[in-house]
Amino acid sequence: MRPINILAIETSCDETSASICSNGKILSNIVSTQEIHQQYGGVVPELASRAHMQHIIPVVDAALQKAEITLKDLSAIAFTQSPGLIGALLVGAGVAKSMALALNIPLISVQHMHAHVLANLIHEPKPSFPFLCLTVSGGHTQIVKCSSPLELEVIGKSRDDAAGEAYDKTAKLIGLPYPGGPLIDQYAAKGDPFKYSFPEPQIDGLDFSFSGIKTAILYFLKEKQKEDPNFVEKNLNDICASIQHRINSILLSKLKKAATQTGINEICMAGGVSANKGLRHSLQELGNKMNWNVYVPPFEFCTDNAGMIAITGHYKFLSGELAGLDISPEAR
Repeated sequence: MRPINILAIETSCDETSASICSNGKILSNIVSTQEIHQQYGGVVPELASRAHMQHIIPVVDAALQKAEITLKDLSAIAFTQSPGLIGALLVGAGVAKSMALALNIPLISVQHMHAHVLANLIHEPKPSFPFLCLTVSGGHTQIVKCSSPLELEVIGKSRDDAAGEAYDKTAKLIGLPYPGGPLIDQYAAKGDPFKYSFPEPQIDGLDFSFSGIKTAILYFLKEKQKEDPNFVEKNLNDICASIQHRINSILLSKLKKAATQTGINEICMAGGVSANKGLRHSLQELGNKMNWNVYVPPFEFCTDNAGMIAITGHYKFLSGELAGLDISPEAR
């Protein structure tokens, strides 16, 4: 029987990525990171779109070569339809549609956050269904109940900022370059997480809020810098550790509540912020305490990548969930 070979394309933000999945196994996962945005302190949509146009064909070619797969071996092409930067999404969608039309093979549209959750199904050990997934990225923070690869229910979400956004914006407040989240994680490893105290939002249910903690940190820094203009430089490790402790405690507090309410002890994490070493350590500690089975994807499948699009495309192909060539990307 001919293997199911899926070419996946991911261009939702500032990572140009392509991956090959064969019968549910990732054979290649090529990612080209756009470094041009660092000088602007954040992603510039127009520059991201141009960079995707420049990199997409070489990245697709590299993915095919590494997997030792040719175009005629492909069964379908998957691409990120939403959410993301509309210009960036259009580049990936355009290439995917063109290739599907030229090769006369099916097209598969993939929701980006759905793909983050299914990144947990790429490598062993894999969670059993149903499982809960704390999905934390720069644009979204969600708790998702996953009953099967294609049955997902968002049971908790951020009412304002995402956790990754909170990390990057508070990093900017203390003078760290973009992207600041990974740098906070780095400095936090050397600091005292209980040195400074920041408030935890009192939000009912399983929803999150991260806008208030940014404001609290802003006023904290202003007050301390009145007393000592060099306060941040002198206490950077402890500040980062305290910020990370509070953001992560907000995340894990809601996850614990969700697990208790649902009775589910198969617990996963996904998204760019799941690469945070402090969060991974804290989740494992909580999991040990709560008797959870904890799963976190390898680092390369946490941040934006086409491997997660490919595995999602694989399950959609098996179920016959295909897209027409008239489908359009959605920014959302």
